[in-house]
Amino acid sequence: MELLHFHDPMCSWCWAFRPTWQQLRAQLPADLPVRRVVGGLAPDSDVPMEPAMRAKLQSVWQMIQARVPGTPFNFDFWQNCTPRRSTYNACRAVLAAKRLAPESEEAMIVGIQEAYYLQAQNPSDISTLVEIAQSMGLDAEAFAAEVSGATVEAALQEELAFARQAPINGFPSLVLRTASGMYPIGLDYLDAAPMLLQIHTAMEAAR
Repeated sequence: MELLHFHDPMCSWCWAFRPTWQQLRAQLPADLPVRRVVGGLAPDSDVPMEPAMRAKLQSVWQMIQARVPGTPFNFDFWQNCTPRRSTYNACRAVLAAKRLAPESEEAMIVGIQEAYYLQAQNPSDISTLVEIAQSMGLDAEAFAAEVSGATVEAALQEELAFARQAPINGFPSLVLRTASGMYPIGLDYLDAAPMLLQIHTAMEAAR
């Protein structure tokens, strides 16, 4: 039995969900492992983002701030960077960090989110991801090799395939995986209690 957290480190809704997700994790049963699965919002691309998509994503950030008050966004990103609709490198970075040091998976996710949403840096760029890894204490050369290597690419494709088959509609998503099946958990961006109740109920049903 495990709780699956489907996410993308460059997903703005995942960023908004983070505080409540931390609260939920702190209250989960001690015997329930959590597994993160990167979903891959947007494949590799070197093409600058079209103006319409840039406007759409900025409006999404504004909508999130209205629905999840207190979610910080640095809108300087849209002036300081050349956005690309490309998140696979960020997903690879999470997998590469996990391979180099399993305990660094969470730190890499947070590092990417803070670089993107607070510091107006572009995690679609490998150079940005290497800087994040280095700031975490990972070896820059080893990380750069991992993030571009065949092993991480195979792991990414495996997680993408798993996410596509899972009973989810987007990111973030939570699913309780048990021997008897998969139980989607309805998200609440403002309160961990309803999600915790669903998890306990699904765990009891699966036993």
